[in-house]
Amino acid sequence: MDVLIRKAHNDDAKAISQVIVATVRESNSQDYPASVIESVVLNFTPARVTELLEHRLVFVALLDGEIVGTGALDSHAVRSLFIAPRQQRKGIGQALMARIENAALERGVEALLVPSSLTAESFYARLGYRLLREQLHGEERTLIMTKSLTPL
Repeated sequence: MDVLIRKAHNDDAKAISQVIVATVRESNSQDYPASVIESVVLNFTPARVTELLEHRLVFVALLDGEIVGTGALDSHAVRSLFIAPRQQRKGIGQALMARIENAALERGVEALLVPSSLTAESFYARLGYRLLREQLHGEERTLIMTKSLTPL
């Protein structure tokens, strides 16, 4: 399986939105109530994704030309890492994180923060991230995790 990871373009917004919405509704619904899921979905419409592309370094993962994953670097934080449900557990998320971590190192970032969902906690832990604290926003519970980066 050859996954291509590249910087996202504005014309990727609809596909990025579709990946995020599908992932949140299918994968995260095990750990969060419907109200939280729908709130997150509203934050990732194609229009909102286009806005995020202006402020974050967003990457996409493509498999056979189709966007199957996305993730972003926002200063010293990893944001919006999502892999299409049918493509999870195939190394795509790990490849995206490696690209994000390399981009952070290139920008002089010494440690990354990840506001992780409950669903993704074990994924980030396998990559060396450790829990700093929990954050509650209404019914949404987020795990703030961190990892020190070392130059290659």
